[in-house]
Amino acid sequence: MLAPLPFDPDAAARDRLLVTAQRLFYQQGIRATGIDRVIAEAGVTKVTFYRHFPSKNQLILAVLAQRHRRWMAGFQQALNSTPALRDALPAALKSWFDEADFRGCAFINASAELGESLPEVTELVHQHKREMAETIALKLAESERWKSGQIMLLAEGAIVRAQLGEKSERVAADITAALAAILPAGA
Repeated sequence: MLAPLPFDPDAAARDRLLVTAQRLFYQQGIRATGIDRVIAEAGVTKVTFYRHFPSKNQLILAVLAQRHRRWMAGFQQALNSTPALRDALPAALKSWFDEADFRGCAFINASAELGESLPEVTELVHQHKREMAETIALKLAESERWKSGQIMLLAEGAIVRAQLGEKSERVAADITAALAAILPAGA
């Protein structure tokens, strides 16, 4: 659902910093990733880094904003590839869980790592989850849209189970069964 951003050594310094930080934050964690490592792997100087991002917090916000845009585009595309949400959501999630670098939801991870220490991150996380719920709701008949909160709860649970190492096939089967219990056929 979210193809890795390719690192292009000829790309603009800001783009290289974002690609590098996104990869490191997702693989290693936000707190565990120091600015010096991002700078070194992006192949820029400290002066260049601070020209684009006055602080690590600014870099974190930029990375999450970019990831949100990319993830939502992939999620919408995946859901729109199959008419019924009952089929599309489990397939989309399973495809994501099967990606080689899957480490769970970057937004849940950021929230867990940073807590309330960076309120702007909390707001980005809430925005991401709201837009995910809205995307799900739009796949439902108007009379079924009130169920989007239940479906989000199922999706979040599936994401956490997959992040904890449960086989994607089992998680997809379970969310498929749960969706069948709350949505009419063809929904």
